[in-house]
Amino acid sequence: MVAQGTIKTAYKNVRPLMSRDFCEARRKVLGLYRAFYRYIPYIVKYYDIPKSEEDCRWKIREYFYKNAWVADVRVTDLLVIKGYMELKEITHLWQQKGHVIAHWKPTAEPKPYDFLGKFFAGTD
Repeated sequence: MVAQGTIKTAYKNVRPLMSRDFCEARRKVLGLYRAFYRYIPYIVKYYDIPKSEEDCRWKIREYFYKNAWVADVRVTDLLVIKGYMELKEITHLWQQKGHVIAHWKPTAEPKPYDFLGKFFAGTD
């Protein structure tokens, strides 16, 4: 039994994955962004996707902005590692056209929940 008021907390010192501090992690994120940005013309050419280079730029920007809130250096390093793995799969043509197109998922229509919506949609 722990006496009231004597709660002890334990902290574990963890090793960084790649970066020692946030500035170094940010530099690696920008390097990954530039690497993807440079490879966009080749993605459009080799995969023959029905998207323009500008569409690809917006999609890459969207992925990076989605993870902009991450403040932990280890999580940032892990995301950078996964990003470089994805880039390597794309550059070596290990992914197929369908894998690349899957990044542009079609927007799903919300299912109707009221009587008239179901009636107009032709569902039960």
